[in-house]
Amino acid sequence: MRVPLPLGAATAAIVLSACGAPQARQDGAGTAGRTFEAALAAGDFRAACGLLAPGSRERLEEDEKKPCEETPPSQEPPRGGAVRSVDVYGRQALLRFRDETLFLSQFDDGWRVTAAGCVPEPGDEPYRRVLKGA
Repeated sequence: MRVPLPLGAATAAIVLSACGAPQARQDGAGTAGRTFEAALAAGDFRAACGLLAPGSRERLEEDEKKPCEETPPSQEPPRGGAVRSVDVYGRQALLRFRDETLFLSQFDDGWRVTAAGCVPEPGDEPYRRVLKGA
């Protein structure tokens, strides 16, 4: 059976674009996470706050009793160091640095940090987080 050329070309385009989608999501999450880390390291809290997910930003402002842009979290997140891996699961991602893990979610306008300063607890316990999402 022969597949008409336009149908075959359309099928190939869909398959090829689907193959590239995970890498694009990994790149997007990785860029957002590294930009967030760089903003914190530079003391640019306005830029860092702009990369927080809405619920995480609200929780930080409630916890600190100040607008996000005015202050870092009372417990400073560990500096991440070198990126070890970026794992994307649908619209969620984990960006693992040498010294911490960031959790991110993909929103309509891009990737946002939902939790930061996350370090694994021993055993089967969840991560200990400095900046918690809602």
